[in-house]
Amino acid sequence: MPGRPRTAERYARALAAAVAAVLCLLLAANAGPTASAHAPAPAPAPAHAPAHESAPPADDPDDLASAGG
Repeated sequence: MPGRPRTAERYARALAAAVAAVLCLLLAANAGPTASAHAPAPAPAPAHAPAHESAPPADDPDDLASAGG
């Protein structure tokens, strides 16, 4: 039966096991594709707003006259 290992050997093995575990976790986390890799490209923005969506400025005096006020 082998003798009991020294304390330094136990700590060295534990440290090596911890480093190996961290490396495995990092590799596993970076192995898969990212969510943005398969995301569709965003639609391009329109060059200008349609005419029916543009409103006159609020302080336009003609706007007040046409409103009946």
